[in-house]
Amino acid sequence: FYETNGEKRTQPPWAAPAGTEVAQLRLYNSLTRTKETFVPQNGNRVLWYSCGPTVYDASHMGHARSYISFDILRRILKDYFKYDVLYCMNITDIDDKIIKRARQNYLLEQYKKKKPEASQIIQDVLSARGPFQQKLAETTDPDKRQMLERLDAAVAAVLGPLQAAVHSKEHPIHAEVLLESAKDLLADWLDNQFGSQVTENSIFSTLPKYWEGEYHADMAALNVLPPDVLTRVSEYVPEIVDFVKKIVSNGYGYESNGSVYFDTSKFDSSKQHSYGKLVPEAVGDQKALQEGEGDLSISAERLSEKHSPNDFALWKASKPGEPSWDSPWGKGRPGWHIECSAMAGSILGESMDIHGGGFDLRFPHHDNELAQSEAFFENDNWVRYFLHTGHLTIAGCKMSKSLKNFITIKDALANNSARQLRLAFLMHSWKDTLDYSANTMESAVQYEKFMNEFFLNVKDILRCPTDITGQFEKWEAAEMDLNKCFYERKSAVHEALCDNVDTRAAMEEMRALVSQSNTYIASRKSAKLQPNLMLLDSIAAYLTAMLKTFGAIEGAQPIGFPVGGTGQDIDLETTLMPYLKVLSDFRENVRRIAREQKVTELLQLCDVVRDDTLPDLGVRLEDHEGLPTVVKLVDKETLLKEREEKKRMEEEKRKKKEEATRKKQEQEMAKLAKMKIPACEMFLKEADKYSKFDETGFPTHDLEGKEISKGQAKKLRKLYEAQDKLHRDNLQMNQNGS
Repeated sequence: FYETNGEKRTQPPWAAPAGTEVAQLRLYNSLTRTKETFVPQNGNRVLWYSCGPTVYDASHMGHARSYISFDILRRILKDYFKYDVLYCMNITDIDDKIIKRARQNYLLEQYKKKKPEASQIIQDVLSARGPFQQKLAETTDPDKRQMLERLDAAVAAVLGPLQAAVHSKEHPIHAEVLLESAKDLLADWLDNQFGSQVTENSIFSTLPKYWEGEYHADMAALNVLPPDVLTRVSEYVPEIVDFVKKIVSNGYGYESNGSVYFDTSKFDSSKQHSYGKLVPEAVGDQKALQEGEGDLSISAERLSEKHSPNDFALWKASKPGEPSWDSPWGKGRPGWHIECSAMAGSILGESMDIHGGGFDLRFPHHDNELAQSEAFFENDNWVRYFLHTGHLTIAGCKMSKSLKNFITIKDALANNSARQLRLAFLMHSWKDTLDYSANTMESAVQYEKFMNEFFLNVKDILRCPTDITGQFEKWEAAEMDLNKCFYERKSAVHEALCDNVDTRAAMEEMRALVSQSNTYIASRKSAKLQPNLMLLDSIAAYLTAMLKTFGAIEGAQPIGFPVGGTGQDIDLETTLMPYLKVLSDFRENVRRIAREQKVTELLQLCDVVRDDTLPDLGVRLEDHEGLPTVVKLVDKETLLKEREEKKRMEEEKRKKKEEATRKKQEQEMAKLAKMKIPACEMFLKEADKYSKFDETGFPTHDLEGKEISKGQAKKLRKLYEAQDKLHRDNLQMNQNGS
């Protein structure tokens, strides 16, 4: 109670606002094949494991599809939704593919060191080609068959001429060309003969170590954040052995001939377990299961060791020519699926929030991971949310390293920047197929250009001189409308990110915000009014922050893309702009005086500075009638491309103008020639149409001798009279001229 003038008063009741429903993050969970509300198991902490690369060759755009997409998701969960993410990723450096490739590389190098004669190479290639062509004949997969046919054709193209050259002894023999074309055939042939004799373990570690280094370099070039924890299979063999022992002791594994297999039937019959959670319809797919086991592990002898064809290897007894480690079951090496389970379990424990990988890993790899991990921990929730990135195609075609149809990350970066590649990924759903094509990349390039121009324009506006109070301007209807759009677009971006991290929709909302802002800036400038500095600053800073969150912008600059490379942008722009402004103002004054005094040479020199000199230094000047010149720091390569495009368009314009002038001259000459013909002669030249004429040269009968109809005669009479007038005008012109 409060007493005022003897009266007791109370504060009126207060009611909380009803509020609105707040969007919650939902993720597409492969375990349910639907979008589920994301709820971490432990407060704000997110434990996340992603399958990393099998390092036996160069990383390609298929890898980039997965790693850039997960980098975007990880950044958004961490920096936008503010989750405390522990991100763990593995490197597979023990695997059938690595073993086979390492052996083949080693044997091929040894073969080359012997420097065999051309005749010997031919003989060996012919020997290797026999089993290769048999393999080709047995291949039913159309994509794989096409790849093998290409290899065989390449060998045949070189083999024939080389055989002829050896036989004739007349031409220089380039056997190394055949060796290069047939290296895949030879390597396979040599491996089949001598692979079991390769016993030095270092041979199997050199290859993955090199390609792991290349992988990390590629990820750094793509601005993909390194994992918080990186695990290598070769460093976790003791943990893998212990993991397998526990699965066996829990009753879900069995030893057979020195190998250990997972008993899928025993696991699936347990009340608390279920095999094939991700892709139940694929259980029993022997082709997929054998691909998961690896080329070196699907011999008839190995397959006969299993209780069921659906069982898979936890531990493989090493054969001659394979690396090996000690275990309770004898010398051997880990199976593929167990590697991830043991490493993820060691770091993240009995249950993780998110497990990620490519779409093609769902079965058997991830289903087997789930089964053996839940067999180890005796639980049913090793993974709460399974995220799988979509496939990547190249101009609509399937891409595969095994099919030798792939574009390396280095090749992709030679054509486009890391930011442009990331923008292309952002403009597509992370879980759907992405087509890497010229059109896809052009869309990304145009998006980058669109955003960059906006940032440059805002930075130019913000450089306008004003005192500290002058930056706070009254909001009129235009500012209110733009701010309303700003709020709505921000809300739409948030809803898009909550909806399975839909960056495609978020990027379009950001584009719409820029379009609206550009319209506002243009309207203010056309009215010779200064745009609102604070409002544009807020919009540009928000867009920059979002692109930083997406990993598309590096550096600490508050607005826009970096200038002059990462780490240099703030210093470069802050240092250069005062000098460039002085130069721009001086040039503007020179242009004004040159116009007043009509000094054309000075105006041309000012144009040279704008069009030729400054672009080479990464500076763009934009002249606007009645407004100050706009100064922009832009990537030098971008400016040079713009200059070349401008020259190309000017050249096209010049050619079109010349063509139009030529056509006009031809038309005028044709008209002059026509004016010289008297009306009485015009139809006489058309003997292929008419057979008889009257005394004035007017046609009376057609070519077949039939009299011309009244309707046709009427049309011809109009043409006759028009020509007669044209001819008389010509005569009159000539008389006046003389």
